[in-house]
Amino acid sequence: PLDTALLVTVLLFALCRQSQVLIERFLASNLSAGAISHLNYAQKVAQMPMILSVMVCTVTFPVVARALAEGDTERARDRVERDLSLAATIVLLGTAAVVACAPQIIELLFQRGAFTARDTAATADVMRVYALGLLGQTMTGCLVRSYFSAGRPSWYPVAAMAAGIVVTSWVGAWTVAPWGVLGIAAANACGITVTAALLLAGMRRRSVPIRTRPVLAELSRPLRAAAVATLAGACAASLAEAPLTGLVIGATTVLIVFCLLARALGSQGFAPVLQSVRSVTRRLAHGRTH
Repeated sequence: PLDTALLVTVLLFALCRQSQVLIERFLASNLSAGAISHLNYAQKVAQMPMILSVMVCTVTFPVVARALAEGDTERARDRVERDLSLAATIVLLGTAAVVACAPQIIELLFQRGAFTARDTAATADVMRVYALGLLGQTMTGCLVRSYFSAGRPSWYPVAAMAAGIVVTSWVGAWTVAPWGVLGIAAANACGITVTAALLLAGMRRRSVPIRTRPVLAELSRPLRAAAVATLAGACAASLAEAPLTGLVIGATTVLIVFCLLARALGSQGFAPVLQSVRSVTRRLAHGRTH
């Protein structure tokens, strides 16, 4: 019975989260032709940084579950806090690159045949707005694992996700008329951010007792670095006419500025990311020598 109740809560949370897609498609169904395609392409590309960042929490999920099973809440708390810092650093770096180089990315991937320059501009705008919710998407993915890692059912994540869905629905219905598909993307970002905030607020009493204020202070460091890196990368990318050249220049600028600022601000998630990049680089170099 306990396993069944846990399974039900997990499935309901997943169902609520996936219902965002249905709401967005419903709101976009009355817009001009191509609106749903612009939204779909933008989401698929923008979600890549989020997928990479959430993989970190997926790998460490057994560590948190084992610590909670042993009653070691301090070890579980430290693991969750480190995961949040690392995942936020990864997703914010990716978000900065996506927002800064959105036109170049979309043009390289899709602008051919019936997909015109106008479609590129529209999709890039949507992707930039949608990317504003990537941190919320990542935090939701990280935090919800902590709620269910204790092996007992919890209805709070379902309620938090339902609240996010309500926000998505109301904001989308209010903004779709004046802003079109951009309003739908903004509604998505607002809804998932509300869900992430509620999950974070409920951690202390219902899940792993993380230190909320230090966590928020830590998340602000890569967030500030990403904001500056986005502006620098967008300016750099706009200097080149060719999309590939602009993407390379813009992404490189984002990476350099983000790394320098994250390190200067003392972001805890910066060191593991840098270590991972160095490890991958060494492996690639080793593979080429053989």
